[in-house]
Amino acid sequence: MPILRNLGRAASQLLQSSGCGCGVSLVPVRAIGVSPRQVASDASFHSVSFSESDHPRVLITGGLGQLGVGLAKLLRKRFGKNNVILSDIRKPADNVFYSGPFIFADILDYKNLREIVVNNRITWLFHYSALLSAVGEANPLDPPLLEIQLLISAFRDQGQSMESPSTTTTAMAWTSAASDYAVQIFHDAIKTGKFKCYLRPDTRLPMMYIDDCLKATLEVMEAPAEALTMRTYNISAMSFTPEELAQEVQKYVPEFQMTYNVDQVRQAIADSWPMKFDDSNARRDWGWKHDYDLPELVTTMFSYLGSDSRIAQAN
Repeated sequence: MPILRNLGRAASQLLQSSGCGCGVSLVPVRAIGVSPRQVASDASFHSVSFSESDHPRVLITGGLGQLGVGLAKLLRKRFGKNNVILSDIRKPADNVFYSGPFIFADILDYKNLREIVVNNRITWLFHYSALLSAVGEANPLDPPLLEIQLLISAFRDQGQSMESPSTTTTAMAWTSAASDYAVQIFHDAIKTGKFKCYLRPDTRLPMMYIDDCLKATLEVMEAPAEALTMRTYNISAMSFTPEELAQEVQKYVPEFQMTYNVDQVRQAIADSWPMKFDDSNARRDWGWKHDYDLPELVTTMFSYLGSDSRIAQAN
């Protein structure tokens, strides 16, 4: 999950520079971005604190996914509707469009992205534009997208990054990601009492409920600069297998049955992932603590979806 943390120096460079260029001064942001490792902090990275400004000006790219919409809702409640701009290249649903500022923003259009940042005085950037695992394997990065991803990585190295596991949400969105089964299973359990899993029963993956992910995002952005010893943090919550998840589901739907039809592409992706994230630095530096383990996750999912007749019968 990508995010970036506000840099006063980078902001100054951006506002003072001209032309298109490809320098790392693209975005004056606190940011959370993708990185394969945790990176130690240095003295030049930290930005202004809340005490030095009123509210951050926020831009969320790729914002029509579950994380972007959820984060916009959270930040608008905290900082005001007009201080949080949601963006994407797709048409938003009416409820999203009328909930606060929305603009079209293509991250492949460097000049336009730069103009958005400068014209709206953006100080926090949340970069959610990305290719999902299975989709990315089927359609590798083309040169323009690779170039912009490298650019994002370049200014991310001046800012704050956070790595989270796959997130689980009550919303239903078919994305072909390797971890989608952890959402689909609840809907199928309610609808039919059966689910066909595309991963092996013993495939252990790190997972996180979306509320924990959003909570961590805001916490790291608001953490005192002097407390942060890293520029990249892992956050973690739970790790489970399809078999373990099915056992928890059966506590609510006793007749639930799960079969397996392994998708070799998604299985290979899942096998390449770590089984657990080490988030000890986040817990030490800014007090990160998740709220949802597997039992709480399953209870929450069925509580939210439990108006269906199958759950009523199970209860």
